[in-house]
Amino acid sequence: MSEENTYGQRQSYTAPQELLDEHAAMVEEEQIPDEIEDRAVSKQVQSRQSDYQKRRFNRGEALAEGEDESYAERMRIVNLEKEEEKLRRYKEQMEKDKASSKEEDVVMEDKTPPRALAGDDTPPRAIAGDDTPPRVKQEEDDIKPKRRRWDVDETEAKQEEDAPKKRRSRWDQTPDEAPEASTKKSRWDQTPAADAVAVKGQTQEGTSTEVIMVEDKRYAPITDDQLENLLPGKGEGYSIVPVPDDYRPAPSVRKMVPAGPSESGFLMQDETDAAKARANVGGLAGVSTEQTEIDGIGTLQFLKKEDTQYFAKVLGEGGGEEDDRYFSFEELKERKIMRLLLKIKNGTPPVRKSALRQITDKAREFGAGPLFDKILPLLMERTLEDQERHLLVKVIDRVLYKLDDLVRPYVHKILVVIEPLLIDEDYYARVEGREIISNLAKAAGLAHMISTMRPDIDHVDEYVRNTTARAFAVVASALGIPALLPFLKAVCRSKKSWQARHTGIRIIQQIAIMMGCAVLPHLRNLVDAIAAGLSDDQQKVRTMTALSLAALAESSAPYGIESFDDVLKPLWLGIRQHRGKTLAAFIKAIGYIIPLMDPEYAGYYVQECMPILIREFQTSDEEMRRIVLQVIKQCAGTEGVTPTYIKEEILPEFFRAFWVRRMALDKRNYRQLVETTVEIAQKAGVSVIIGRICNDLKDESEPFRRMVMETINKVIAAVGAADIDERLEVQLIDGIIFAFQEQKLEDNVMLDGFSTVVTALGSRIKPYLQQIISMILWRLTNKSAKVRMLAADLTTKLAPIIKANDEDPLLNKLGVVIFEQLGEEYPDALGR
Repeated sequence: MSEENTYGQRQSYTAPQELLDEHAAMVEEEQIPDEIEDRAVSKQVQSRQSDYQKRRFNRGEALAEGEDESYAERMRIVNLEKEEEKLRRYKEQMEKDKASSKEEDVVMEDKTPPRALAGDDTPPRAIAGDDTPPRVKQEEDDIKPKRRRWDVDETEAKQEEDAPKKRRSRWDQTPDEAPEASTKKSRWDQTPAADAVAVKGQTQEGTSTEVIMVEDKRYAPITDDQLENLLPGKGEGYSIVPVPDDYRPAPSVRKMVPAGPSESGFLMQDETDAAKARANVGGLAGVSTEQTEIDGIGTLQFLKKEDTQYFAKVLGEGGGEEDDRYFSFEELKERKIMRLLLKIKNGTPPVRKSALRQITDKAREFGAGPLFDKILPLLMERTLEDQERHLLVKVIDRVLYKLDDLVRPYVHKILVVIEPLLIDEDYYARVEGREIISNLAKAAGLAHMISTMRPDIDHVDEYVRNTTARAFAVVASALGIPALLPFLKAVCRSKKSWQARHTGIRIIQQIAIMMGCAVLPHLRNLVDAIAAGLSDDQQKVRTMTALSLAALAESSAPYGIESFDDVLKPLWLGIRQHRGKTLAAFIKAIGYIIPLMDPEYAGYYVQECMPILIREFQTSDEEMRRIVLQVIKQCAGTEGVTPTYIKEEILPEFFRAFWVRRMALDKRNYRQLVETTVEIAQKAGVSVIIGRICNDLKDESEPFRRMVMETINKVIAAVGAADIDERLEVQLIDGIIFAFQEQKLEDNVMLDGFSTVVTALGSRIKPYLQQIISMILWRLTNKSAKVRMLAADLTTKLAPIIKANDEDPLLNKLGVVIFEQLGEEYPDALGR
């Protein structure tokens, strides 16, 4: 290719904007997945959030600039929202009833009657010659008839066939069938002229897009003066070599930036102007991923399109520091805050660190209003990424420390933004949210926090009530449970709305989960506050009360049984009256309270509730099955339950209902079943459990075999293999050899199980060593590298046991084979 036809090198490999626009249009019209956009979206916080977590965006109206509304105004708005919600539900119900009645009418009329019988006033079309369309009865106006092919005459069908079809992508066309007239021109299809200074592309609408090529100063040639300063000169014995005659300098490296408003002429922009131009359009591809130098701000790591809109006052025309003299004091403060936030959010580490220190030191000078009016909307951006959220939360944390009680007018706005962090799937995000709310409570005080959060306790949206309950739990942990206890008692006994009672009880549940054993000094008061909820009219309140009691019992174990005396009778009555999720909650509460009892009482209560548990073995609800397993585990570990009772009453139904292949496919069920079986084995004995499951080591399902092997591994590791008889020993060794040979999943469950069983049997394994060694020798020479690797791992585990059983010839044979395998080509297998 000749020199004049070569394109200049670009700083990034971004596709042309016309191609990106066409791709976006193709995605919209033909519903083709957009991989370019998906890759960018995957970094955003909202891309991994559920629909429930995205309901935080529905609270955007609470972030209007200015201070929070008064308590009376907030309560008025909450009551108005309740009325609107009630009216909306009533209208939805009316529409459903109306639609169902219309469907019944349509069914009764036998769907579509024949045209000849549809009416007496207008003859059918075949008779009328299509001169007069059939009249529709008044009561049928509201029902849109379903479209059928026999309702359409030939003219209409012809029009539908002639209708334009969906646009085809130009990638689906062959060169000869693509129409030349409608071909979309791209600047990459044009041959650039040698003296071209701008590349223009004509869009389909006729408008022109212009991009100019600018010399990149980073690749500018070095002058003679610069070389004289860098290299030794003639005075030091060096001479300058003349330039060869055939030398041709390489073309200067250029980059593209959007053209200015002028239609003609050439403009040599400097680096700062190019950065501003690029920033004004959000980068050539919408996001600038290269470091950008901006006057008055510094070096930014990246600049998103949303940032150019939000920070337009400091990025656009008149955004430089030299233009600050035209603005008032308040406007200058706003511009300074925006510059600091942009540095913190998008700047390089040195720039970010300096800006974070400045905004912290000047927090009281800036004031709470200007700061939070700029920070909080940024945290509610839909395109926010994890790193950006972390940095902005850090800003709020530092600013709260400086502002102290000045933050009170903005407590509700801060809570609206921070509360969603409490239900985030990222552990560190939840910790950050708790830290912010804890500091906020200490700065604003208990009275202000209660008056601010009170309207959200009985909010119509369950999402708001959930996050508010978690925030109240953080406030209780920060300011102490006794300070919040009178308020909690009043809320849990509220007669105004069941939502308030439900939220109050949930607050106590979250306090127990968050504070753990720290609830012990206040346990009786907390239980008394929610005890009345077990007999509440609302089923949701009863369910939440049982879950809260379970959380309190779990946190206080093994103490505090005397605090639950008043709720034992309602719980025992409840498990006989309820079904479904409410029954699951009541069973869970009983399961956590029984281990707190004395042995004689525990045994009695276990026998009383066991028939209900055995009945629920057959349920299809996965959550109920996990709760039943957890309760069985807790009952089996209680001192008052005898091994005989477990063997005769629990084990037959337990193995019939739970030890099935389906349980191995769900991780939570898998883990819960293994833990429960190990707990039962510690009470009933090893031989009883292993005798029932060792035959399943030869099952066809590998996940099920894996679950059986993990259970055997943990049971023998916890209890030992002393009561395994000779017959069970043979079955066990045969089963583990089969399971080890048939494994396909790459994990250490089979390997660890094999090693644990052989180690526990000790000298009893000697008759089976020959069989095991033969299997290992065959697998060490297998053609599969994975099989050889597992065999080498098993050799490592078994070598001490073989030595302990005085089987040196077998060990020597293994050593010879392994020495011969030192030529292994796979590094992983060689390393084993």
